[in-house]
Amino acid sequence: MAPWSTLTETINHYTGLSPAAFFTIVALMVVTYKVVCSMFVAAEDYVAVKKTNEFVVREPVQLGDVTEEELRAYDGSDPNKPLLMAIKGQIYDVSRSRMFYGPGGPYALFAGRDASRALALMSFDTKDLTGNIEGLSASELEVLQDWEYKFMEKYVKVGQIVSKRTEQNNIGNEVEPSKTIGNESQENITEGNDAK
Repeated sequence: MAPWSTLTETINHYTGLSPAAFFTIVALMVVTYKVVCSMFVAAEDYVAVKKTNEFVVREPVQLGDVTEEELRAYDGSDPNKPLLMAIKGQIYDVSRSRMFYGPGGPYALFAGRDASRALALMSFDTKDLTGNIEGLSASELEVLQDWEYKFMEKYVKVGQIVSKRTEQNNIGNEVEPSKTIGNESQENITEGNDAK
């Protein structure tokens, strides 16, 4: 009991405060110190954050024609690859918005995919993660167009989605994949021209 009474007398003598007021002020100072320290990043944490964000400095690499399966590899799971996303078959490098489209981001499920339908419908449903925009209303297509304009303004276009890569047939000649023009494929148009 003697040490406590000595401590309270000493606190009162030197500070003019009651022990309760003194310890409350000390606790507030510790909390304030912790809050202010948490606002700043430690040097070793800064190095880790800088290393994680190195991709931002890289220039976008032009990929050209890519299949949907190949695009999935650019979903942000590999930090050495750019973060890509497609709208209406056009692929954009969204690496600089990794906090939104990268792993753990609110729009991470759109990365590595053509998310046209999901953007038009403002949907996070996995069944809408497709480039198929058939059956969308005029207002939904307008929403999609707004998204496309935003992407064209903000991000670099690095390629486009193709249905499949050039394949080798049994003879060894290269066969160009069919490209859709309107509702008819290039093959159908060619066959129609040969028949004339």
